Amino acid sequence: MALDPADFTKCCQDSGVLMVIKCRKENSALKECLTAYYTDPAFYEECKMEYLKEREEFRRTGIPAKKRLQKLPTSM
Repeated sequence: MALDPADFTKCCQDSGVLMVIKCRKENSALKECLTAYYTDPAFYEECKMEYLKEREEFRRTGIPAKKRLQKLPTSM
């Protein structure tokens, strides 16, 4: 089953507290999709390389990626 993450979100929003019961099908499809990513060696390597690149930059500058990517304030 192909799942758009928006399907799960919409189901939960429409179901309120009954989402645990009403959204089982969407939840199962979402878990199946995520599991496919978790077990994909190419995706693992891509994430690992991104992490190592960010870690190397942090060690070089001492600035976390989140802070480094924020827009600098301008003084006018």
